[in-house]
Amino acid sequence: MLRALNTAATGMAAQQLHIDVVANNVANVNTSGFRRSRAEFQDLLYQTMRPPGGQTAGGAQLPTGLQIGQGTRAVATSTIFEQGTMQQSGNPLDLAIEGKGFFQVQRPDGTLGYTRAGNLKSDAEGRLVTVDGFPIEPSIQIPIDATGITVAPDGTVSVTQPGSAQSVEVGQLQLATFANPAGLLQTGRSLFTETSASGSAIVAQPGQEGIGTLAQGFLEGSNVEVVTEMMDLIASQRAYEINQRVIQAADEMLRKTTER
Repeated sequence: MLRALNTAATGMAAQQLHIDVVANNVANVNTSGFRRSRAEFQDLLYQTMRPPGGQTAGGAQLPTGLQIGQGTRAVATSTIFEQGTMQQSGNPLDLAIEGKGFFQVQRPDGTLGYTRAGNLKSDAEGRLVTVDGFPIEPSIQIPIDATGITVAPDGTVSVTQPGSAQSVEVGQLQLATFANPAGLLQTGRSLFTETSASGSAIVAQPGQEGIGTLAQGFLEGSNVEVVTEMMDLIASQRAYEINQRVIQAADEMLRKTTER
């Protein structure tokens, strides 16, 4: 009975973590470029009272064993990199990635971050930056007097200026991809950083090396499906309640055992 108490407690803790993950997904349902997470679990060690294939006293081989599990534990929160919904904004500095890839962002400490959020801005110097003011890498500078901005699917950035009907190329956006994007470290502000698990960034022009293309005037929304998250929430809540009932049942049995 004490074993049941501990086992059910691990189940309740696991479902609490699952609900935490679902809550974060739902909270970011309107966050541009957000990638939902999925909690993953595995069973704990087993108490083996009789191993499968063991010998009985009479020399016969046991076809099955006697093992009792000790519960469950969380082992990972995997980021799901499915494409989010495309939302037309009409803003020339809004860029959506169609396919794989991340924008490269120069962080204040000099390291690179990676993001799917394409709601870019222009700072006082005309550089393309994120909503937090972090410049896009490689740096793209828009002339102050530009009357129009065009970003081609291959990342070529061109502008038109007063007195000229011809567009002028001012830069080339590049995207990064990874051998194992699930190994990226989430640092907040819609940014990821590379780790030894993700591998080094593979940088290329959009449309090359299997990297996606760009869509100007669109934003990629979150890939969170509210209906799916609600189903996960209900299932997790019910699992939590069932584990709670197991604890209550084990407690009642223990109470009866200790009654005089």
